[in-house]
Amino acid sequence: MERVILTMKWGTLYSAEYVNVLYNAAKANMDGDFTFVCLTEDAQGIDPGVVTLPIPEVGLPQSAWKAGAWPKLTVFSSDLNGLKGRALFIDLDTVISGDLSEMFDFPGAFVCLDSRPWRYNSGPARTGTGIFAFDIGEISSVVDHFVSKMDEMLSGYDNEQDFLHGEFATLGFGDIQYWPTDWLQSFKYHLRRPLVVDRILHPKAPTAKILCFHGLPRPIDLIDPPSGNWDKFPHYGRGQVPWMVDYWTRFGGSLKG
Repeated sequence: MERVILTMKWGTLYSAEYVNVLYNAAKANMDGDFTFVCLTEDAQGIDPGVVTLPIPEVGLPQSAWKAGAWPKLTVFSSDLNGLKGRALFIDLDTVISGDLSEMFDFPGAFVCLDSRPWRYNSGPARTGTGIFAFDIGEISSVVDHFVSKMDEMLSGYDNEQDFLHGEFATLGFGDIQYWPTDWLQSFKYHLRRPLVVDRILHPKAPTAKILCFHGLPRPIDLIDPPSGNWDKFPHYGRGQVPWMVDYWTRFGGSLKG
């Protein structure tokens, strides 16, 4: 089985450095051969070890490139620039801190994270697309279904993960599968200190395979922090976070100044 790690970069929110750090971290946490691919419209500054390919065109309106992450749906295209095998998609603002190899062996047509335990004590799963696995080209009806009703889907769902949560089961591939909860952590819900304590202590270091950032703060805020509070009030964070700086620089990232 060919193994492909995918990421995607469009616009200017995340620099090429994010791609390079993720690539180096993946190499350090994979056994055996794999291909690292970045789908992007701008390959400048990306490590030559990364395969850069265009983001498939499905007619997304400009607004869909700025709200949510609708372009991620294009990875399910029937022909993904000729790629083959099992893919593991990882968001650029992700910290890899454990073995990724077994994530390729986890069964399911579409395997992703369940953010429900991060936010709620009970209730149904909540699909998240920070890291997900699928067989390339095998669930292309995801794209076909979206494109055939694009205006309806864009107005009916806030983002691509809500669309997948609501529509995937109708496509004949079975239910969405979810990663074991101990494989992933959320910066906000697992590592950030409680209120008041966060004014004294840095966030805890990750202990799972994958650390997900969502919204603010972003990883760069912990690496090259702005003056004052880098977190969202009433939460508080100030200055560099040592374990995040170590991760960033160990895998090829640079520091300002």
